[in-house]
Amino acid sequence: MAQRLVARGDRVVIGGRSAEKRATALRALGDRASAYVVDVTDRASLAAFFAQTSSLAGLFTPAASYTTGAFQEGSLETSEALFQAKFWGQYWAVYAALPSLLPDAAVVLMSGAAYARPLGAPAYAACNAALEGLARGLAVELAPRRVNCLSPGTTDSTLWQQRPAQVREAAYQQWCKLNVLQRPATVEEQADAALFLIDNTHMTGNTLYCYGGYTLR
Repeated sequence: MAQRLVARGDRVVIGGRSAEKRATALRALGDRASAYVVDVTDRASLAAFFAQTSSLAGLFTPAASYTTGAFQEGSLETSEALFQAKFWGQYWAVYAALPSLLPDAAVVLMSGAAYARPLGAPAYAACNAALEGLARGLAVELAPRRVNCLSPGTTDSTLWQQRPAQVREAAYQQWCKLNVLQRPATVEEQADAALFLIDNTHMTGNTLYCYGGYTLR
């Protein structure tokens, strides 16, 4: 997403979880980008991050690190901690960004395909559903700012590429059986979807499903 924005002449501010990620991103993006370390599960960290920004035309909140699991495990890590990272991380990121967002700014949250068609991990499905509801609620309260949600499916991203090949390929094969296009999305396709939600000035309170027809099979 940042690469798309920089390529068309925009300036971007991005956040990462470590100084190493920050440095890597800046090398790739060039002098039209700024980057700061931020922990989305820490409200003080979010406040400090957005204190370094102003006049933001858009906000995209894709970052989260979490673990999923079965309801019957009774695990705090795969239930409450999951919500803390993915739902509350985005909720408080938008709140912390408010003083910096322009009156006509666009916000794009990120949910996921597990809400539309759960395959287990009910807390994860519920978290994604909550994010889509949050986008609708914020669209009403924060208007004329626009708030939408992107719901991706399995995507051939760095997250998956860093996992063991056997685990990754098994997940990809399963995903291919479940969606009409029979392949994972690319990062570029998800970035294009998010950019559409940032740019289209008559879209608000919507969820854009970019998962290859996952609910049609």
